[in-house]
Amino acid sequence: MEQGGRDERIAELEAALATERQRVRELEQQVAELGTRLAELVAKLGQNSRNSHLPPSSDPPSAHPQRRGKGKSKRKRGGQPGHRGARRELLPPERVDRFVHLFPAHCESCWKPLPEVPDPLAKRYQTTEVPPIEPHTTEYRRHTVRCRGCGYATCAAYDERQIPASPFGPRLMAIMALLTGVYHLSRRKATDVLSDIVGVQVSLGALSAVEARVSDAVQPAVDEAWDQVRRADVKHTDGTSWLQSGLARSLWTIATTMATVFKIVSDSSKLTLQPLYGALRGILVSDRAKALNFWVMARRQICWAHLLRKFVSFSERDGPAGALGRELLDYTGIVFEYWHDYQDGKLDRERFALWMAPVRQQVEATLERAVAAGLEHVSGSCADILAHAQALWTFVERHGVEPTNNHAERELRAFVLWRKRSFGTQSERGNLFAERLMTVAHTARKQSQHVLSFLTACCQAQRDQTAPPSLFDTTIRAAA
Repeated sequence: MEQGGRDERIAELEAALATERQRVRELEQQVAELGTRLAELVAKLGQNSRNSHLPPSSDPPSAHPQRRGKGKSKRKRGGQPGHRGARRELLPPERVDRFVHLFPAHCESCWKPLPEVPDPLAKRYQTTEVPPIEPHTTEYRRHTVRCRGCGYATCAAYDERQIPASPFGPRLMAIMALLTGVYHLSRRKATDVLSDIVGVQVSLGALSAVEARVSDAVQPAVDEAWDQVRRADVKHTDGTSWLQSGLARSLWTIATTMATVFKIVSDSSKLTLQPLYGALRGILVSDRAKALNFWVMARRQICWAHLLRKFVSFSERDGPAGALGRELLDYTGIVFEYWHDYQDGKLDRERFALWMAPVRQQVEATLERAVAAGLEHVSGSCADILAHAQALWTFVERHGVEPTNNHAERELRAFVLWRKRSFGTQSERGNLFAERLMTVAHTARKQSQHVLSFLTACCQAQRDQTAPPSLFDTTIRAAA
């Protein structure tokens, strides 16, 4: 009994020990998981516009520590010595409405009276004023006339060619669309502006109806812009989120030196995006979005500004990941230094390509070392960058290609601010109005066209049922 009791006790203790060991292993696993989660949260907490895709507006004050602790600058506020400054240019005489000529009455030497002789080099000063805006209203009256012979009363026929379908004229319609679709005022604010400045009372429903008419009027110009970007040799593209009635949508832009187009789509999948780009002609500059992998890698350029932010995030880690990140940052600095020298004319094309060759080798070798190191959250990203290696250096090999996608990001900026203020759109018709008006505004400015004048011409053509104007016809200028 004594021996048997000891064996039972030993068995109980061993079972308890096994249970405790299992409990320790579970706790160790839980600690490891919590440690991983903590690292992820700390990394996310440290994200800002310098090391991620987040916009600068989301940065906390701590995101720019280099701004703290600076001593007070010894320079005075304002323009520094040697700065050329900026001033309002005087209008040419043909654009001046009224001249006031001032002549000296007496000679400052002998005090004799002086004749009023115009001086071709007279000192000029100009004051510009806007007179009160008075809307011009035209009333169409269909009269009924009774025949003196038979006494029958006949009313003048309704002639669509004489009586406009809209109660608002082409220029006023263009102003309404400009306020909401280009300057992004809310409809209620737009009606206030129309009342306070233009002197026209407009209801919210009437303003919405005008938006739909202007959207239809500019559609031919928008189609023209899409054709232009699809045929371009180099194009930049980028996307962001959008909201329609609170539901997630995607907003994409394609931008060239000649035109910019926007499109709101249901999602950012490959099947949704590919039809937007047409025949896939030319070089596409973008980030590493997987949805764009339908474009041949040899005719793409991956944005180095995105890579820079990624390398900054690597460099802020501890250990080997931080060392690799700092090494990649050094090479990226050389890439941009050589590119700026080429842009400034300090390097010709041949020498630029020659100097970039060893940098390319070093960057790709460093990325390969990072992949082989098996570093969490680093090796996978470096492997993805290497998968795009063929598209990293197109700007070196092809003239007219830039290393960054800043062009598309700048074009999207106005839309992003619009989304932030208005929370997107409420209908498919609102989507069409937004993307069409922004396409017209951005493309017209690239063509040095006056946006209001162009919108007015589109509305005029719609009313008169004539050929719509072209976004690429530079004869459309600001109205006098």
